[in-house]
Amino acid sequence: MSQSELYVSLDIGSSTIKVLIGEVDGGALHVIGVGNVQSAGIRKGTIIDIDATVQSIRKAVDQAERMIGMQIQEVILGIPANGVVLQDVKGVVAVNSENREITDDDLDRVMKSAQVMSVPPEREIINIIPKQFIVDDYDEITDPRGMIGVRLEMDGTLITTPKTLVHNILRCVERAGLDIREIYLQPLAAGTFALTDDEKNHGTAYIDIGGGSTTIAIFGENRFMSTAVIPVGGDHITKDLSIVLKTPTEQARKIKHQYGHAFYDDASDDELFEVPVIGVDSKDQYSQRYISEIIGVRLEELFDLVLEEFYKMGINDLPGGVVLTGGITKMDGLLQLARHVLKTRVRIHTPEYIGVREPMYTTAVGLIRYAHMQDEYFGHTPESSTVAVSENNGQAPVHKKKKVEQKQQNKPGLLNRAKKVFDNFFE
Repeated sequence: MSQSELYVSLDIGSSTIKVLIGEVDGGALHVIGVGNVQSAGIRKGTIIDIDATVQSIRKAVDQAERMIGMQIQEVILGIPANGVVLQDVKGVVAVNSENREITDDDLDRVMKSAQVMSVPPEREIINIIPKQFIVDDYDEITDPRGMIGVRLEMDGTLITTPKTLVHNILRCVERAGLDIREIYLQPLAAGTFALTDDEKNHGTAYIDIGGGSTTIAIFGENRFMSTAVIPVGGDHITKDLSIVLKTPTEQARKIKHQYGHAFYDDASDDELFEVPVIGVDSKDQYSQRYISEIIGVRLEELFDLVLEEFYKMGINDLPGGVVLTGGITKMDGLLQLARHVLKTRVRIHTPEYIGVREPMYTTAVGLIRYAHMQDEYFGHTPESSTVAVSENNGQAPVHKKKKVEQKQQNKPGLLNRAKKVFDNFFE
């Protein structure tokens, strides 16, 4: 097994934290390790308790490590879209080489020049996405390397996020004993691979329904165009069931997964199930149709909020429709309800990899595939191991910490873009 082909993604969500270990062989991804634990210390994508979050990350990492008998050293980290701002940027450089052939160095310089802009002190640069390259007025070029020209330009999108949000996430990952190999915006990485080429070209909304919040990402013209976060998710359904049925939260979560149905007309009214009541020894009986009304009301509210966000974004039409993902999308009837409220084509995306054929793993899988795509584009090979064989006789692995900038110094500008602003943080 080649270490250079191993990727580990870390998806820190409000309801669960997921760690995926993937081996990429000839472009094909094979998931060889999975960690999935309930989150603690996170609400609506924001860290509210550092220590609790660190413990949750460690538990997820330990689960994945036990599956492959190796210790994880570095991860690809996903950053949520809370407070994200997208800005159009432009870079311009003169081609350096004597024969005027555009090289990796020119690509690096034009991307760096695009980042020379005023970013408010309370914000951090996360990613920069090229829209097109222009060589001597010839535009719509996806990769200018090898071409002959005098002037190289790049139109791109700069993604910034609140400094407080990202630094608290980085602090948790660092305290969990992990190095960060790369950082990507979650809906960018996940949506890039959850959507088909036609969907990304025609105009499609990628919607990830998480535990504490729902993330909307709009793709069109083969690029990431905008994103927004709605503070409603699957955990709100659990809370509604807990209050109405007067049952503990954990019991309400089990009922949601086992008996939940989102579309009232299709729910069963025949089979009854028992629900324990808080404070008494007795149990009440309910039908699937009864709880489907509770679930349906909350989901209708969520899809109405999605339509409001579309209006705010100025979206009048989505030729590619809507693609849903997230743990709650497994629920029966959700697809019918979404089509009923959104009045457009809707499908649910589920990763097609053994061991992670669940919508909840879409982001974790997307982070690995996006990192591999970037490595392929830049011809990058990791300088340090993602995982290492554990030689401590089954005891908890001791993670060797390295400074992020030491591992990234030979990376191209695009892959190095977020690391510079974090150098002081890790020192």
